[in-house]
Amino acid sequence: MEVILKEDVNKLGARGDVVKVAEGYGRNYLLPRKLAIEASAGNKAVIEQMKAASVRRSAKEKTQAEELSKQFDGLSVEFKRRSGEHDQLFGSVTSGDLADALEKKGFSIDRRKIQLHESLRTLGEFTIPIKLHKDVTTHLKVVIEKEAAE
Repeated sequence: MEVILKEDVNKLGARGDVVKVAEGYGRNYLLPRKLAIEASAGNKAVIEQMKAASVRRSAKEKTQAEELSKQFDGLSVEFKRRSGEHDQLFGSVTSGDLADALEKKGFSIDRRKIQLHESLRTLGEFTIPIKLHKDVTTHLKVVIEKEAAE
């Protein structure tokens, strides 16, 4: 089944691409979520307009992402967590925790844009990449300290 992507889909393609997908994936996932439209003759004519609009929108989003990236320079997020021996945390720091901490600092970043492959489970200092746009990635300094014992 051929579909035209209306949004960027991870590991599949970018907005405006014509891609070949399995019938079930297209019919049950992409089409109901309005991530794609079926690639018919009429829809292929619309694709050129979509691509032009996509290029304009992408350029605007990229400039916004670059401005936001400059605001991340020197920014760090600190967490105080309980830990056991060998500096292992009781629990972990996840991308959701990082998104909440950034929200408190005035940044509205979706947790899915935070490229944290595994949750942080030890004390220390980490540098976490944040993908603001497909071409713009910034880094966030995360410091996890031991919570004072009561």
